[in-house]
Order: sequence, then structure tokens, then C-alpha cells
Amino acid sequence: MAHVLDPDLRRAFADRLRYYHELGIYDFYRRESQVAERAAGAPDAFETTESTLPASSQPELREKMAARKSAVVATVAEENIFDVLTPKPEYGVADHKAALKLIREDLGDCTRCKLHQQGRKQIVFGVGNPRAELMFVGEGPGADEDAQGEPFVGRAGQLLNNMIKAMGLRREEVYIANVVKCRPPGNRTPERDECETCSPFLMRQIAVIKPKVVVALGAVAAKNLLAFNAPMAELRGRFYDFMPAGARSSDPSWQGARLAVTYHPAFLLRDPRQKGEAWKDLQMVMKYLGLEPPTKVAE
Repeated sequence: MAHVLDPDLRRAFADRLRYYHELGIYDFYRRESQVAERAAGAPDAFETTESTLPASSQPELREKMAARKSAVVATVAEENIFDVLTPKPEYGVADHKAALKLIREDLGDCTRCKLHQQGRKQIVFGVGNPRAELMFVGEGPGADEDAQGEPFVGRAGQLLNNMIKAMGLRREEVYIANVVKCRPPGNRTPERDECETCSPFLMRQIAVIKPKVVVALGAVAAKNLLAFNAPMAELRGRFYDFMPAGARSSDPSWQGARLAVTYHPAFLLRDPRQKGEAWKDLQMVMKYLGLEPPTKVAE
């Protein structure tokens, strides 16, 4: 009988494959499935023809097959190209704040991509309510964020604060993070390999926080969270069912978040005419969360 994956693992594998496919990665290498099936006890040509061999050869064949079976089983148990079976330190930790702290410690003084060599001062992990129902995800830290170690504290951050306030919330009530946690030099757009290296930590953060809604701020955040590329005009105005790829929540009852896409505050500073469109996106989120805007919003 073929080996049947646990449903959670099957979903994790499917999510990870979908994620890589949408990023344009299609070439994968896998071990011979027939060998694995033989290791699991499935019949094959060797087993069906063993009885036709001379009796003196059968013990030697059994010994070789047993050694081969042991080698395959050990390989399958020890190696995992998707890295979804590796236990993460936050798994099983019920306290959200403590779990996020474990992810931050696992991230360490990260040197996994080239951004650590390109002038970053510090890692900008994320900030806010570890049990937030609403989470904002941006692109990457800028100069102010790199200096202070907190996302969205510059001019774009002030505008995001106003957007949050207009929704009837305080900054402390939501959680804010970025796709990459180190400042790209000159505030350039994070490159593909940098996003691929850093986004697994973001996915783990989302799995710990378990928000009801994630708002992707800008095209880079949307592409990396949704794992496909499309114009902002096509991405906005609707919800997407979202489950963080390659990450596991400590709460099996959490079935993922709804994801909405809107403009990055930095873009709105450059083109204030789009603020009305961004407000429509936020109103959609507010309706889903049952939020009422304050009677008067400070400009």
C-alpha cells in the first residue's frame, strides 16, 4: 500500500509547491518513487521473480534488498527538501508573544542573504499586538526603520498610522511587519532571492499571530504573500483566502486569514490621488472585521 501523507503535511507540501511555481521555480529533483515504494513493501519485479531464482541466490538477494530498504527508509527520514517537517522552536508554544520571541531568536543576527553586507544597521522584525486580528505587511525597512529598528516609522509610517486611525484602531492594536527584515541599499525594491530567503520568517510570524485579515501594502508584499504576480488594479478590491506557506499554527482550528491588497503608503505619498482608492480597500477590511470609523479623523 502506498504511503499516505498526513493531511496537514499534504497541505503544507501543496502550498510550498504552489508558492515555488508562482515564483517561476518548476525544476525539482526527487528520489526514485519506485525505490521508496519497494521500501514500503510494494511488490516489484525483484519480489515477484525471486521464487524463480536458484535457491542458493535467494538469501543473498534478500540481504541486498534488506540493506537497500534500510538505506531508503533512513534517507526519507533524514532528508527533507521542503523544510516543512523540521520542528520550529515556536511550535507548541501557546503564548503568542513568547512564540514571536522564539522566531526572532531563531532569526538571530541574520546573514542568510546579501542584505547583511549592504549597509543594514539592524534587523527590523515586526511590532504590534501579538494577538492582532489585523496585520499589515509591507515591502522592507527604509532608512528611518533601519535606524530605529521598527517598521513604518518614517513618513510612510506616519501615513499608515493615519490609515489605521481612520479605521478606528490604534497602531498598538495591529501588527506590522515587512517581507524582508533588512533595509535594501538606497531603499531599492527587494530582490527575488532576498524575499525568498526572508519570507519564511514572515510566514511563521503570521502563523503565530493568526490574524483574521492580512493587508498587503503594495505589489511586492502582495506578490510574495499570494505567490503570483499581477497588476495592482487586478489584485485590489477583493479578499483572498490565505494560509502562510511552509508554516504551521499552534492552533489547528485556525483555518488561515483573509488577505486584501492596497497601495503602499510610500506610493500614496507620491500620488495622493490614490488615497481614495486605498480608503475603499480599508473600508472593505473594516466591514469584514465589524469596525466603525471614528466620528472625526485627524488629518
